[in-house]
Amino acid sequence: MMFSGWFDLPWWGLVLAALALTHVTIAGVTIYLHRCQAHRALELHPIASHFFRLWLWLTTGQVTKEWAAIHRKHHAKCETAEDPHSPQVYGINRVLFGGVFLYVKESHNKETMERYGHGTPDDWIERNLYTPYSFVGVIVMLALDLAMFGVVPGVLVWAVQMAWIPFWAAGVINGVGHYFGYRNYDVVDASTNIVPWGILIGGEELHNNHHAYASSAKLSSKWYEFDIGWLYIRILSALGLATVKKVAPKPRFAEPRAVDLHTVQAVLANRYDVLSRYAKVAKRTYANEIARLRHWSPRDAEVLRSLRRALLRGQAMAGHESARLSEALKHSRALEITLAMRHELAAMWERSNASKEQLVRQLQDWCRRAEGSGLAPLADFSQRLRSYAIA
Repeated sequence: MMFSGWFDLPWWGLVLAALALTHVTIAGVTIYLHRCQAHRALELHPIASHFFRLWLWLTTGQVTKEWAAIHRKHHAKCETAEDPHSPQVYGINRVLFGGVFLYVKESHNKETMERYGHGTPDDWIERNLYTPYSFVGVIVMLALDLAMFGVVPGVLVWAVQMAWIPFWAAGVINGVGHYFGYRNYDVVDASTNIVPWGILIGGEELHNNHHAYASSAKLSSKWYEFDIGWLYIRILSALGLATVKKVAPKPRFAEPRAVDLHTVQAVLANRYDVLSRYAKVAKRTYANEIARLRHWSPRDAEVLRSLRRALLRGQAMAGHESARLSEALKHSRALEITLAMRHELAAMWERSNASKEQLVRQLQDWCRRAEGSGLAPLADFSQRLRSYAIA
């Protein structure tokens, strides 16, 4: 008679067991590898940290330094040829179904490991077990699954465990999370929120929120969004097993006032919220201009329509596209001004050498020109901009 394992479960029991086991792995990836190790958004008590390290060694064979280094490089080089796994570079199918191979390839890049892998565990167990014998963990997990569920069910549960992270994390998050979905924040990369309820992949579904505030331990930002990873972090915090270091700022507003240093500080602190609100101005102006140009300049309307995504995200364009855009914008003063002023606004927090007085003058000048542009959406936005307050 074939061994049936310690737990003789029906098929639905095996499904629930597999989901429970893979969910612990997902929690380990998002809490330990991602938010704690890669971004230092929280600190974990040694008990919690070692539990996640052991569990990930058993269920993924993952080396902490490799994961953190590759993810940090992804943020540093996002959507460029140096991004380890951008669907904008490699194509959605290659990242979605072969993201794990892109990961393995990058893990052999010594420069990536040296430049981006700093600060990860380097204790005795990491040097002598987890890193050199990363493959042993998954073999131990196979033995445990066989013992718990029997031969055939155990192999099936183990196969699901082994495929879970490569598909959902390396494939779906890195692929779909930079290709399809909605955006709360007008960041320069193509990151998206896949769905507003981050449960199946531990909250990582809220990928656009993460790219806006990479060092935030909480990935949800809107009232209707849910980040189950944040729920687990709060539970760990209540048990004294985690300490949150940083979360994304919540915008605060007061009555519009003259631009001063406090206004500049509030705008810079909430820059992604500012750009997201400005994106609504750009979209509204864009829609109005497309509707107007269709009647008397269909060619220009078609050029602007074809470049919609790059236009509204402020992305750089190649020479030919840039020339087409410049020609089309000659017949759309409203859109030309809106796009130019978006670029100026975004450039403010890139001027690291500017003094406080210079930044104040620049924002004052920006608001003055916006309110004198004759464009109602731009003037309204300037009033909103002058109402940002320091938390």
